[in-house]
Amino acid sequence: MFKKILIANRGEIACRVIKTARRMGIATVAVYSDADARAPFVQMADEAVHIGPSPASESYLIADKIIAACKQTGAEAVHPGYGFLSERTSFAEALAKENIAFIGPPVNAIAAMGDKIESKKLAKEAGVNVVPGFVGEIRDTEHAVEISNEIGYPVMMKASAGGGGKGMRLAYDEKEVREGFESVKREGLNSFGDDRVFIEKFILNPRHIEIQILGDQHGNTLYLNERECSIQRRHQKVVEEAPSPFVSPEMRKAMGEQCVALAKAVGYYSAGTVELIVSGADPTGESFYFLEMNTRLQVEHPVTEAITGIDLVEQMIRVAAGEKLELTQDDVKIDGWAIENRVYAEDPYRGFLPSTGRLVRYRTPVPAWEGDERGVNGVRVDAGVEEGGEVSIFYDPMIAKLVTWGETRDEAADLQIAALDRFELEGLGHNIDFVSAIMQHPRFRSGELTTGFIAEEYPEGFHGADAGEEVTRALAAIAGFMASAEADRARRTDGQLGDRLDPPAKWQVSIDGASHKVKVGEKHIKVEGDRIDIALEYTPGDRLVVAEIDETELAVKVAKTRTGWRMTTRGRIHDVRVLPWHVAPLASHMIEKIPPDLSKFLICPMPGLLVALHVGEGDKVEAGQPLATVEAMKMENILRAEKAGVVKTVNAAQGDSLAVDAVILEME
Repeated sequence: MFKKILIANRGEIACRVIKTARRMGIATVAVYSDADARAPFVQMADEAVHIGPSPASESYLIADKIIAACKQTGAEAVHPGYGFLSERTSFAEALAKENIAFIGPPVNAIAAMGDKIESKKLAKEAGVNVVPGFVGEIRDTEHAVEISNEIGYPVMMKASAGGGGKGMRLAYDEKEVREGFESVKREGLNSFGDDRVFIEKFILNPRHIEIQILGDQHGNTLYLNERECSIQRRHQKVVEEAPSPFVSPEMRKAMGEQCVALAKAVGYYSAGTVELIVSGADPTGESFYFLEMNTRLQVEHPVTEAITGIDLVEQMIRVAAGEKLELTQDDVKIDGWAIENRVYAEDPYRGFLPSTGRLVRYRTPVPAWEGDERGVNGVRVDAGVEEGGEVSIFYDPMIAKLVTWGETRDEAADLQIAALDRFELEGLGHNIDFVSAIMQHPRFRSGELTTGFIAEEYPEGFHGADAGEEVTRALAAIAGFMASAEADRARRTDGQLGDRLDPPAKWQVSIDGASHKVKVGEKHIKVEGDRIDIALEYTPGDRLVVAEIDETELAVKVAKTRTGWRMTTRGRIHDVRVLPWHVAPLASHMIEKIPPDLSKFLICPMPGLLVALHVGEGDKVEAGQPLATVEAMKMENILRAEKAGVVKTVNAAQGDSLAVDAVILEME
């Protein structure tokens, strides 16, 4: 067994590998860029080596720097994590030349399956179902249009070396192919150093199912069941679960055996994932097609670990050291249900725009990296950040992974909702409310999922989960309790309110504009005359309030405002205003501040790089026309005209680094 390994990655996956290595008694080496100098994974590792500036192209993507760090520290093996160099054959070959073990598959398997174009050819030759498409080299945009017309719309354009949802565009017509083809090429080149693109038919009502593969160097290969990864946004997975609510035992066996056969055809060993697309329009569930094979560990591997009890990182290390798998296919079971939500630095209330900044407040529902594969009491947090740290523009926007395990799917989903309510994150935009809303959504609970779930269920964007009457009444009671506690504190502090808390114990509580009369008694609270039994501890200034209301627990994140609080729970932000009964009638006389009209400006919605400016001064534009393309967190974002008009002035140039709210151009 290895005595020391180096992790050629960053963030939560570096922490993940370190946790298992530490348990196995293996020393670890971290490598880090300027931006990650104070990151948790650097502190967790036994040793750390600085490898360059913040951009990945100048640090994590330079194989020579990783190898030099191995030599400097005496690391015998490298775990690549995912992304970066994890699927580069040249990296694995370079390690082999230096007699450094690669904790991953053999070079020939990476070459065969890591290239999406070549892998489809190989799969087709092996008799595996593949999605209809063009897997040759595409010369230019005109050639892409020609191919797409032949295949038939809609089509998916994908970067050959892509992954993680990057370098992908869905096109429903020729116009969208022309708009997106060059962006896919650029994203592929910038993220993976390869601008080749392939085009395939987009399967309608698709479900995204993937099979976890595990093999050793002695010819043993297993499938560790499936994961459902259908809920995606911009082809980036948001929610994953294991097993799938759609897959039957017969389908699982057919998929698994086919994927094992494919892995054996390329001599695959280590952990890997075969991604399949399944037609939800097929009631038999037999129409599944090979998409690609990821020759590495997946972001969503914890849900497989939770239902099987198998530590995939440990198995990867043992396989790389030459050990045989101690498992057989019969040993692989399904115990319970696991769901993973990816907590991203993106703002669903602003069209899911990437968000960067400092984590002013960061509290997880359970401590990160504690417990076993199922975490603590069924809640697991995999994270690579800490309070005070910064989410920068240089890397992907994932902050943490929240994993829950339960005996049933509903139990795992309920645990997610409760844990998300206790996940405190301030300082930047995040998607906690959004994933909580998904967990509560009737369609999610029914298991009727497709990759179009988000677009279909939130066509007008996300504005918060639906708040039921029960939650609203509970918030009114909590607000009345908190207002009384703060008034009582003020009375005791300066005596200005007298000796008794009357009338301030009677409040008018407005929640999102709807008013409720709340009376706070010694042992209970009345909302509109209805008694609510409530138990909670609140000290003015608390940011998280956990209340037991009529024997049901509710966690609420609170932030003080001028007239009350901003309360967040169950996937929705509520504007809560509290006034004493005798003051409430005067509220209608308050002056409303009207925000300025900014519709004539194209404003940069997030920090990023202006990679393309599509118009110039004097140009006439139509509503929906692309005006500029901004790259942030390795993804390109097309900014479009909200209405027709003429460009008056252009305030930025291609190649400029833009701050959030920077004015790119102004319309007449």
